[in-house]
Amino acid sequence: MPRIKLFDENEVLTKAMNLFWKQGYSATSVQDLVSHLGINRASLYDTFGDKEKLFKKSFELYRKQSIDKICELFQNEPNVKEGFSRLFNGALNEALLDKDRKGCFAVNNTTELVPNNESCLDILSSNRQNFENLFYEYLKRGQKKGQLAECKDLKSLASLLFVIYNGILVVSKIQTNKKELTDSINVALSLLK
Repeated sequence: MPRIKLFDENEVLTKAMNLFWKQGYSATSVQDLVSHLGINRASLYDTFGDKEKLFKKSFELYRKQSIDKICELFQNEPNVKEGFSRLFNGALNEALLDKDRKGCFAVNNTTELVPNNESCLDILSSNRQNFENLFYEYLKRGQKKGQLAECKDLKSLASLLFVIYNGILVVSKIQTNKKELTDSINVALSLLK
């Protein structure tokens, strides 16, 4: 007779994501996961596979949630400059309110795992490309509406905005002066004309 799972997989995956995000991959042991998730080792392995597979599933959940959130923001904000302002300032506010100062899970993974983990490099490269494509499509919509100059190199601008977005999440881990960070955001937003 098959065993019945007594836990919600999505809830456990979310807990795992938050633990990896806070502690990093290397600093999180299987015992940490078992204790934090409230499931036994057998259930963890049967449901999610080994630690690396659980980590990758956790990171995939983070990526999906991040992309979905930004897509929704961009769909609801027709003005490109205002959309990026809301994105950057929202990220800054979230980061400054985070008592754990976790920053960005993707950036944390990049600094911890690259270049030594080839499979993570592929995932992180894909993540960057997805974000840059999302930013590019939003910029293109704004350009068609006359919100950006026709001469703008939108691919390069999308790449730069991705760097700035991630930079906000990194710098806010050590710089908590909101005015200084907001001033930097405003300089970046001045490129959107």
